Amino acid sequence: MADPRVAGRFLLCCGLLLPALAAGGPRIAVIIDDLGNAWALGEQVLALPAAVTCAILPRTPYARRLAERAAARGHEVMVHLPMQAERPGPLGPGALLLAQDEAEFKAQVRRDLASVPHARGVNNHMGSLLTRHPGAMDWLMDILAPGGYYFIDSRTTALSVAERVAAKRGVPSARRHVFLDPAPGETEARSQYRRLLAIARRQGRAIAIGHPHPATLRLLRRELPLLAARGIELVPASRLTRRSRPLPGAGAGGGILIHPSRRSPWPVSSSPSPQVAKNSKPSPSSTCCVAPR
Repeated sequence: MADPRVAGRFLLCCGLLLPALAAGGPRIAVIIDDLGNAWALGEQVLALPAAVTCAILPRTPYARRLAERAAARGHEVMVHLPMQAERPGPLGPGALLLAQDEAEFKAQVRRDLASVPHARGVNNHMGSLLTRHPGAMDWLMDILAPGGYYFIDSRTTALSVAERVAAKRGVPSARRHVFLDPAPGETEARSQYRRLLAIARRQGRAIAIGHPHPATLRLLRRELPLLAARGIELVPASRLTRRSRPLPGAGAGGGILIHPSRRSPWPVSSSPSPQVAKNSKPSPSSTCCVAPR
């Protein structure tokens, strides 16, 4: 005769597990950034499982060709949009800068999007300065919202307002939880990958951003095929975005849209001046795993 205590524990476990099973297991998205400058590295990324998302730098030598190939192989394509960082340095073609007025800024975004066919979403390349500015992010969402794009905040600074502005404008959005390769080498990549899975198990979803470094690609080739056996699903980045209803009056003249070169600056409380931002250091609570970019 079955022990009633064992049967009770079994039923309790079933009761706890059934809601989780009904809602689906943990899901992760893996975005590989910085594609477009090297064909061979891009081909290695395209050999990964099709659910890996490819973030391609605009107007780079292989941007269009890689985007076409990625889409043909079933990968989701994003535009890896260069944005001004705290530290001066090369951003590559198509960069968005604080010095641009609204017309220049939006024209640049449109050219960047047009250079990467099949793109469904956008994330920021660098951007630790620009993503702090609600006005600039509002201009960006002016283009993304009607175009049906989603936005992933790469979180290169803990002070980013990009995800919040996207939500305000009704743009499907999410944030990066883990950088797979904040330091070179497979040991670091393996540690960050374990962290990614732990976050996904704890909160049901997690997004990682990696780069086409040899150690990162080796790790992903080995580990991604094992996810199903671990009860974790790999999905394109768009599957982990959320969409909020746009706030009344947001954008198109609503919200904060004044550029520093115009009659008044963005509020200092939420958007530091360029000089302040360049001299600032990341907060101890920063979610970014590397120095501001």
